[in-house]
Formats: sequence, structure tokens, C-alpha cells
Amino acid sequence: MTTEQTYWLEHAWLDTNVEPGVAVEVTGDRITAVRTGVEAPPPNATVLRGLTLPGLANAHSHAFHRALRGTVQVGSGTFWTWREVMYSVADRLTPDTYHALARAVYAEMALAGITTVGEFHYLHHQPGGTPYGDPNAMGEALIRAAADAGIRITLLDTAYVASGLKSATRGADPDRHQLRFSDGTTQAWAERAEGLKDRPHARIGAAVHSVRAVPAAQLGTVVEWAETRRAPLHVHLSEQTAENDACQAVHGRTPTQLLADHGVLGPRTTGVHNTHVSAGDITLLGRSETGTCMCPTTERDLADGIGPAVALQRAGSPLSLGSDSHAVIDILEEARAMELNERLRSHTRGHWTAAALLRAATADGHAALGWQDAGVIEAGALADLTTVALDSVRTAGPVPRLAAEAAVFAATSADVRHTVVGGRHVVRDGEHTLVPDVPGELARTIAELKEQG
Repeated sequence: MTTEQTYWLEHAWLDTNVEPGVAVEVTGDRITAVRTGVEAPPPNATVLRGLTLPGLANAHSHAFHRALRGTVQVGSGTFWTWREVMYSVADRLTPDTYHALARAVYAEMALAGITTVGEFHYLHHQPGGTPYGDPNAMGEALIRAAADAGIRITLLDTAYVASGLKSATRGADPDRHQLRFSDGTTQAWAERAEGLKDRPHARIGAAVHSVRAVPAAQLGTVVEWAETRRAPLHVHLSEQTAENDACQAVHGRTPTQLLADHGVLGPRTTGVHNTHVSAGDITLLGRSETGTCMCPTTERDLADGIGPAVALQRAGSPLSLGSDSHAVIDILEEARAMELNERLRSHTRGHWTAAALLRAATADGHAALGWQDAGVIEAGALADLTTVALDSVRTAGPVPRLAAEAAVFAATSADVRHTVVGGRHVVRDGEHTLVPDVPGELARTIAELKEQG
């Protein structure tokens, strides 16, 4: 039986404007009507007080990195030393423990107003590389975890078959940690990934881990797989200067140029980070309409650098946002950080309006994940809503017409009061309705993983 319900939004962000008194009518999982100027809640309407946004999209996640929070903040180092700690967590996960961890992480995302996550997934096999009885057991664990937490997922099943660039035709063999990431070849990856199927809350996409993890000669297989399914295709791109240097040494071109030469770039492709790209790279990404997913909290946590987001967007690359390693899970902070990072670099303010940053966090983020029917509050869209309090110590004060500015530049995930996914009230008054003790679940699952180390 299809349910019908009405949500009354005290204030709503509708594309570029904040409107007071908005009634959103929902049938099943979709919005059927949006009425503005509704001064009082209609009878039997669910009231959402604060500023309601379209559901937020987290376009880049590695769920198991959540177990690193705090642990990796001791001492110094680089991305490459951080990676060794990351491997130690990856080695411990099984389908059951990954399901438990991801369920808690995705519930934390729901509490932060995230209604859709893009999971960049490469933990495919058992440590040592032996497949599970179900070769997609780890991916299926993530899909179940998202369902349990009440959010949508795009599982970006990731090809990762080499440990680094070796020659123009082949990569270096995976090390002992990376064996569980690898299917041996991208053809074997494609055959395994074929077993993953879309479902109402989950869509299947593809990913090239990076040019160092997929030899150039094998990129075409991943491109063809995604093209056949009209699926999103993501790739870590120029996150580190060492990757650029190695690609120049082996291929005589930048990673972006290499991807362009092998047909990877295009409107359904998103480059994650795009931190150390040249002017020529920016032109290639923009002209091909390849998206850019910025992950500012991770990029600063790992000392990666500040990517040229302004130049990329001006060239034609749509922007989305991700929490990546989950140093924090807060898409409002990612949006704010993108602007503030650019201010530090340029010594000028106001590169994006609050509305532009919210678009990256909502509609453009969903589009990058293959959910073009989400990320807006309008008839026909999926009924995904995120309500930010306007009366907390962080957000109180600005007049309602500046509520979007207050949300982007002052609010945090702690100010999210309601999250609605497909018409289902997943977070109500700051409490998760499906996972009653999210902090407890996180603490228990992470403690159990650390006990194994």
C-alpha cells in the first residue's frame, strides 16, 4: 500500500531562495507537490522546524577509515605513512565486522543529514586475496548496512589490481595488504562486479582506484563496464604529487592526460580530489564535463594540499563533496572548507555563494552518484530532506532570509534535527529512529577491531 503524508517546513531552501512555510506532499518515496506560503502546518502534517534542505550527498566514502579517527592523529608523517595504518585496519575486516562498522558509520551519516553515500569500495576478498564463498560478500555487507541505517548508497565497486606504476603495459604486483583489494585483472574485476545488482536503495557504479592501481592497458575494461550500464565511474586523481611524478616517468604524461587517452573522462565520470592538476589537466576535465569531488577535511588531514576547485568549476567540471577518510562526517563542513581553503590560497573572499555550495552538497553530489532524481525539493524528486536547527548556539541570530548562509558557514552536523529518506523519518529531533545508540555501536565495533590488532 502506498502511503501519503505531508511535511511542513518552517523554512526551506528551494534552489536559491529560503522560503518560509512550505508544505511538501509525499506519496510513497517521492514528492508529489510543493506548496509555498503555507503559514501554519496543515492538519496531520509532520512539522520540521529550522531550515530544511534537500538531502545531503556524501559523494566519496571509505567506511572502514572511520575506525582510524583519533588513532592517526598521533605523531607526524605523510599520506604514505598514514596509509600503513589504514592497511592494518583493512586487514582485520570480515563481511560481518564490516557490516557492523558500516551500519554505524552510515547511521552517523544519517545523523549528519546525509541521505546518499558514494562508497568507494575496494575491500573485496579475504586477507591474502582468497575470495569469500560469495565473491561480493564485502560489497553486499555495505549495501545491507546502508539499508539498516536508512540511507541510499551508490556502491562504487573499485578496480585495484597493482601496487604502483611499473611500465607502460603493466603495474607492480600488489603487496600483501593489497592482495585482498585485487581481482588480478580488470577483466576478472568486471566478471565479479557483474554479480552486484541495483535495488531500490542501492545503485552500482564503478571506480578506477587510481592510475597507479590500474595499468593503462586495463583501463578500457572498466570504462566499457560502466558505459554499458550507464553507471557512474569514479577515480582518485592526482591526490599526491608522487603519483603525478610516477605517471610522468612511466607514461610521459599526467594522470589526467592518461585517463583522457583511454576514454575514462566524461560526464558520468568524477575525479576525486583533483588536487595537483595542471592548467592543461583542468581544461581536459572541464571540456569533458568530468566532475570533481572535493574532500577538504581529508585533504587537509592528510596534508594533501588545496585543489583548484574554482578553476575546475569555471572550466566546466561540476563539483561535489565527500568526507572520504571520515576525519569528521559533516558535509556542511566540507562545503564551508572548500570556500575557506580557497580564501587562504587566494587572499580573497566569496568564491561561492551559500547556494552554490549547497548545490554541490545536494543536487550535484547526487548526480555524481547516479541519483539525478534526488537532491532537490520539487515534485517528482525522491523525498529526501535534511533539517538544520536555526536556534542552536551556532545558528541563532541571522534573519531567516540568511538561513542558508548560517547553515553553510556556522552550522555543523550536530545541528541536524531531522533526516527524511524517501519519505521515511530516519532522524527525528536529532535521534536516529533505526539505530538507537549510534555512539555505542561505533565504540563497540571499533574497539572490537582494535582488539584484533
